[in-house]
Parts: sequence; C-alpha cells; structure tokens
Amino acid sequence: MSAPAPRSGILDISPYVGGEAHAPGADRLIRLASNEGALGPSPRAMEAYQAAAAELHRYPDGGSTALRDGLARLYGLDAARIICGTGSDELLGLLTRAYAGPGDEVLYSAHGFLMYPISAMAVGAKPVAAPETGLKADVDALLAHVTERTKILFIANPNNPTGSFLTSDEMRRLHAGLPEHVVLVIDAAYAEYVDRPDYTAGEELVEEFGNVVMTRTFSKIYALGGLRLGWAYCPPAIADVLNRVRGPFNVNSAAQIAGVAAVEDTAFIEESRRHNDIWREWLTARLTELGLEVHPSIANFVLVSFATKSGSGQPGDGNQAAEAARQFLKARGILVRQMGGYGLPHCLRMSIGTEEEMRAVVDAVAAFLKG
Repeated sequence: MSAPAPRSGILDISPYVGGEAHAPGADRLIRLASNEGALGPSPRAMEAYQAAAAELHRYPDGGSTALRDGLARLYGLDAARIICGTGSDELLGLLTRAYAGPGDEVLYSAHGFLMYPISAMAVGAKPVAAPETGLKADVDALLAHVTERTKILFIANPNNPTGSFLTSDEMRRLHAGLPEHVVLVIDAAYAEYVDRPDYTAGEELVEEFGNVVMTRTFSKIYALGGLRLGWAYCPPAIADVLNRVRGPFNVNSAAQIAGVAAVEDTAFIEESRRHNDIWREWLTARLTELGLEVHPSIANFVLVSFATKSGSGQPGDGNQAAEAARQFLKARGILVRQMGGYGLPHCLRMSIGTEEEMRAVVDAVAAFLKG
C-alpha cells in the first residue's frame, strides 16, 4: 500500500541535522557543537521555570504580553511590533510561508544558516545562494542575485557558521539596493555577544522601513535552547501578518515565564558576554599557535580550518583532517560541529564553553595534530 504523496519538492529537502549531543563510551561529555550559552541559563530564569510547574494546566498567554513588554523595555522597542515564537526558527518559517511560495525565490548568502533554504523549499519557493567573499556575505553579490521573483533575503548577522558580519553601513547599503517588494530578514541570533561601534542588530532599519524584520533568539546568550524561544521585531504591517499566521498559543507558558526572568537578569547576561570575549580570544590564540587557521568571529563560536592538514596532522587533505579531528575529539567526549553541510568540509565549528572545556579542547586538538 503506497503512502500519500507530499507536495512536489518536499522530498528534495535535506533534513536539518543539529550538532551532536552524545558520545557513547566517553567518561565525560563536552558539548561544543550547538553554540549554546557557556554558563547555562540565568539562575533567575531557572527559578522562574521551576515555579511555573503548578500552572502547567493553564493555557499560555497567546500574545506573550509580559515577555514582549520585557523585551521592549530592555531594548527600547515598541512592544506592539514584537512577535514571539517557538525559537526564531518558527518565525523564519512563518515569514517564508507568508511572503513566498511556488515560483518565488528566497535569497541568502552561500554559507548562511541551513534553515533558509529548507524554509524556502518547504513552501515551494526556490532557494538562491549568493557567493561570499572571504567567508563573509558580499553585498554586491547578493544584490546581483535579486530578481523580480525574489521575495525574501535572509542575512545572518553575525553569520553562523563563519562568525563574520556586515557593518551597519554595509547593511544599510544592502537594504538600499533592494526593491520594496523584497523582505529583508536580519537574523541577529548572536547580536548580544557583539560590542562593536560598526555593528547593528538591525532594529533601526525596522523602525525606518516597511520591509525589514529583525529576528532574535533565547537559545544563545540566554541559554534557553531547550525551551525553544525566539522573537522578531517587525514593521506594523508585517507584525499583523505574523499574528495572523502563527498558532494561537505558539509559545508555551514556561518558556514565556523563564524568558521574562532571563531578560531582567542583565548582570548575568553581561557576565556571559565577558566570559565569551575572554575565552573566544584565548581559544583563537591557542589554536592559531597550533598552526590552524581560525577565522575571525564576533559570535560565541569559532570556525577552524584544517585545509593544510591531513588526518595525521601533516600537510594534506583538509576534508579528511577535519573529519579525523572531529572523530578524535568525539572519542574523548568532546563534540564539535562538522561543516560539510555548509560547503566547508575542511572546517570544524567550536562553541565557546567554560574555561575547563576550552582548555580540554585545545589539549585534545594538540594531541591530534601530534599524531
């Protein structure tokens, strides 16, 4: 008996595969594959989550009112233009469903987040990847790939997995070159880690223009990935559209309550940012000293190239070396992210963890390179 046939194109989608979370046989586990917050959640967020248990039989606030108000206070935004979702992934999917479909194109940068092409294909749109320059989104290349069929341009800033970013001037130039019918979606999942005068998460572009959306997540610096919580800041018309297509209770009560507590614990967030600054630079320096190329990053991870190494640590096939290094680390309970799906099979992505975890990964990489 044959199964019902899905809509054309669905079976062409390669399912998203997240970072590994298990290393059978390892005495301890160091998870550096998913860019999770190194220090874990805010203690206040954990307390709020636990306190929510007695009310789990109640439906959540369908408008995520307290959470939107908290985000508005923290970032100086208009709460009416904030839409909360089950992770920013849900919001990316809702935007694609609302603004693209069969015959349309969804544009993104070649080494951008894998959910961009997946979201496009899920609605029957064609994903279009523009080439990058030096593992950084190329404004001119993106604009050259815009057609009358382009409906959405996804740009991660900072970008995952490269850690590179477009400056505020480059973002403004990118938007200026887009037709008004194209929605520019700025995926600022790692914005809280950035402290640079030439960077913007994009909220001022949302305030100024009717075709810009900024998405954010609680899965990174807030370390609430297990609760699946994200938000978007939108022009009024796009906020209205998302409220029409999202589920009526799309964010669960526990996530909302923990999210409110997390945004209020600004001291913990600042501590997390300082920790990331220190240990990202330390990890970059140590891996560079070992002879590896570490691409500049302003997020909570680094992209490490094994292009000049073989599986034994000697000059040779970087693709082979990266996979051999990943397996070597995994055997020791250290999980990092393979990058073949992003077109970078010679690289590994390593999240910033605790001091103990950073020292352990450097020691393990050094042992691998010694053969």
